Amino acid sequence: MRVLITGSNGLLGQKIVKYCLANNIDFVATSKGDNRNNSCSESNYKELDITLQNQINDLFSTVQPTHVIHTAAITNVDYCELNPEECSLVNVTATEYLMSATFNCKAHFQLLSTDFVFDGEKGNYSEGDKVNPLSKYAVSKVKGEQLLMGSPETNWSIVRTIIVYGKADNLSRTNLIVWAKETLRSNGEMKIIDDQFRSPTFADDLAKGCMSILEKEKTGVYHLSGPETMSIYTIVERIAKFYNYSMENVVKMSSATLNQPAKRPPRTGFSLTKAINNLEYSPRKLEDTLDEC
Repeated sequence: MRVLITGSNGLLGQKIVKYCLANNIDFVATSKGDNRNNSCSESNYKELDITLQNQINDLFSTVQPTHVIHTAAITNVDYCELNPEECSLVNVTATEYLMSATFNCKAHFQLLSTDFVFDGEKGNYSEGDKVNPLSKYAVSKVKGEQLLMGSPETNWSIVRTIIVYGKADNLSRTNLIVWAKETLRSNGEMKIIDDQFRSPTFADDLAKGCMSILEKEKTGVYHLSGPETMSIYTIVERIAKFYNYSMENVVKMSSATLNQPAKRPPRTGFSLTKAINNLEYSPRKLEDTLDEC
């Protein structure tokens, strides 16, 4: 097995590298720019701009991966809403380039996707539920999924996930749980919405689930998230309770008051039955992971 990872400087990318190192799995880590993962040796790293098809094809012809995990994407929902062409280029066109190169190598292609493909009217979504994206970001991820689902190739998997959190080296952006913990610790002011419900997903658990799909030679769509769905406010509340931090500077608010460019689904959360049965997926609850953040 030789796994090529896109977005290896990101949180999930670094956790997949960590998993490969711990399990002696051959891998090539790729991201745009320099290697920012202190655990990844330069010999395992290749710079890659996924919007350049020739660069992708040259790298793949050299590396000849057996599996590709595509984590790289623009995930800032409001940025995508305001920059739809760039969003489409990175999240859709680049995905098509990578798919083509992967299938030319007769390799397995895994695409990371999101709970935002759903409209949030139902919650507890299973893999077969109908998608209904509400934002340009969500539309771009649905289009990426459709590239695979409409392909004559069958050696692929799609992993949908929700609010990934954890700690890694030199990240370009923080995540909700780490930000909330640090702000609560310093007793900073926080305005937190209480009308959106999500299942926070520990990045280490997600990486293990992604790799389990490859190791068990599974295909198709899998939902991998944390085991509990709660409001964003409740997430912050539980972090505060765990560390005995004060909530006195935390103000509860509704999504409507934020005037965000992109619309979000009010309630997601996943049924994990398929992942538990097929992958032995065993995600940890929020409190069981906080000391690792």
